[in-house]
Amino acid sequence: MSAPVPPPSRPSTAVSAGGRIAVAMTVQNVGAYAFNLVAARLLVPSSFGALTALLGVILVANVGSLAVQTTTARRIAVSPGSAERVAATATVVALGLGAAVGGVLAALSPFIADILRLDSAWPVVLCGIAVVPLTLMGALAGIAQGQHRWTSLSAVYVASGVGRIVFGTAAMLISPTPTAAVAGVMVGAWLPILLCGRLLRAGGVVGARPYVWEVLAGSHAMLAYLVLSNLDALLARVVLDPHDSGLYGAGLILTKAALFLPQFVSIVAFPRLARARADRARRLATLAVAIVGACATAATAALSGLALVLVGGDQYAEVQPLLWLFALEGSLLALVQLLVFDALARRSHVIVALLWVASAVAAAVILTLPLHVAGVVTTMVVTAAVVAVVAWALSARTRE
Repeated sequence: MSAPVPPPSRPSTAVSAGGRIAVAMTVQNVGAYAFNLVAARLLVPSSFGALTALLGVILVANVGSLAVQTTTARRIAVSPGSAERVAATATVVALGLGAAVGGVLAALSPFIADILRLDSAWPVVLCGIAVVPLTLMGALAGIAQGQHRWTSLSAVYVASGVGRIVFGTAAMLISPTPTAAVAGVMVGAWLPILLCGRLLRAGGVVGARPYVWEVLAGSHAMLAYLVLSNLDALLARVVLDPHDSGLYGAGLILTKAALFLPQFVSIVAFPRLARARADRARRLATLAVAIVGACATAATAALSGLALVLVGGDQYAEVQPLLWLFALEGSLLALVQLLVFDALARRSHVIVALLWVASAVAAAVILTLPLHVAGVVTTMVVTAAVVAVVAWALSARTRE
């Protein structure tokens, strides 16, 4: 018999849920940020560079986890009575997908290690192993999200952040190497499973094939968004000199912060977006993300001196006049992310083509024009703004 599923959240409940998820996601992101700070202290620069690249590998491999989460949450939201069956399917598919992606990484580990100039392939293998619990975490989060179990979802996010900083730091204290750091990340990734694994289900898998296809489509969408939102981080190192590249990297700290700030809105709104008539939910969610982004951008412009301290201090003073642009970029990318989730909730994949085209155009502009820091970030701001407007128009049209 299926577990009872709470009814759709009322506005006051949604605000309360948003507050809890915001705090939990803050803990998760602070844990990841603190892990990077500790790693920068404990590892020599060359090892820290290798670890940064390995974390990038995990980030790309983790798109499957995000797709499992959105697919699971959508299916439970539109059919609450099938929550137990969806949870069972999500558990099996997440385990299989995680093992498959991890196996591919392990098989390609010598090649990837050579590209990343690593001394050993073992860190890449450990990245592959870490994908298994990370994908299971996607199933956990999707089950909790679809059933409006905000306390359980908060626990998943908190455990994720705590696991990374605690086990990652412990591993680096034992052995200050990229291999040990990734091993700590891998062990810490199991903490959400240990604490919240009761949400997972075994047996009773029905209709796995449509679920798998939806996960694959979702993975494609999340990969397209990942490419767009990280495009300038990669290309800045290609087109800018080392000094300007460092300035750009400092500015991107604010971009990521502005992108993170309203993410809780997308998480809480997603189950409502998945229902047939969700125009009001989409408008309110978009308004909320836009308000948070506008406040972040305005605060950065007004308090640019404080913002400069947050991104590294006086050694990055040259980028201070542009910091508000980096905050605006992150705010616009947050809007795009919400609209990607809205498209996944409606099972509309037109936005994927839009994301790839936008990435290609932005890359062409950045690579062919003689741009400096201001030119690159302005290109990304314009690109994100155009994508947000077009995606909104597409969403409004498909809901008519």
